Amino acid sequence: MRRLCLRATGARSAGRSGLSSVRQLFADAGRVGGAARRLLATIALLAALGAAAALVWPDRVVPAAAAQAGGPPASGGGAGDRSAAAPDADRTLGLRWRFARVQYTAHNADSFRARYWSDSWAIDGPAAEQNLSRRVRTVTAIDVEDPVQIQLESPELWDNPWIYFVEPGTLRLKEAEVPILREFLLRGGTATFDDFHGPIEWNNLVGELRRVFPDRQIVELAPPHPIYNCFYEIDHYPQVPGLGSFIQGRTWEKGGFVSHLRAIEDDRGRAMVLINWNTDMGDGMEWSNATEYPGYATHTADAYRMMINEIIYSLTH
Repeated sequence: MRRLCLRATGARSAGRSGLSSVRQLFADAGRVGGAARRLLATIALLAALGAAAALVWPDRVVPAAAAQAGGPPASGGGAGDRSAAAPDADRTLGLRWRFARVQYTAHNADSFRARYWSDSWAIDGPAAEQNLSRRVRTVTAIDVEDPVQIQLESPELWDNPWIYFVEPGTLRLKEAEVPILREFLLRGGTATFDDFHGPIEWNNLVGELRRVFPDRQIVELAPPHPIYNCFYEIDHYPQVPGLGSFIQGRTWEKGGFVSHLRAIEDDRGRAMVLINWNTDMGDGMEWSNATEYPGYATHTADAYRMMINEIIYSLTH
């Protein structure tokens, strides 16, 4: 897809100059006879189609991770365009990342599907990962690949430095997954848990993480921890409401009144497990293009800023 974008970027001016050549071909066809006229007319028709396609093609080729963009991309705004990048984006040159959503087993899979018409691991997708990928590509110099869905037992796990669990209040790790997740994290990987609320869902995740790290404590991450200033300067941890809560005029749900960023650290003090509790970063990213809810834009901005900081922290620490 990127090759197509690069090939089409310079085609607009070529298309315009090509149209004058097409007109000349039609004129030449009128001055000759028989087979020569038919041949020139055919060539002219094909050239006309090609020139017209060149005029519109740059606006049609969109990288897969930009599929949730609000409208067509600006001219020249392909995968390599960084015109909206933050002033210090070059600090992220050489980093590579992709959104890796974990497919997991839920302890309440049947009831969750009946209520939400979805598996819990798939909530907010694919818009959340597409939108976040597009945003990371826009404001940083990170080499962003298209999002993927993985299972912990898949060999592809080891190709991803960062993995994402949504709705972990329903998480139930398989026995075989526990040592795999432990090794992934101790080797330098990062797992982010997002979009779960209240004491019941908290206790479920704590129980699962104790299976992975029975001897490690969960700690609070608050400013001035470097996760708050590794890219954006963030002075507090945001509570991003789910869209349903926002429509009802509140930022919390399920008794989760205060948002927290918590973590499990490795022996060097690196936060290898990031826990977004009582906040819904996933909804903030999923609904960032929903123009019918203009007041939600502030929460979308908070979600993007915090998630991008978490990603850059995980890639640099």
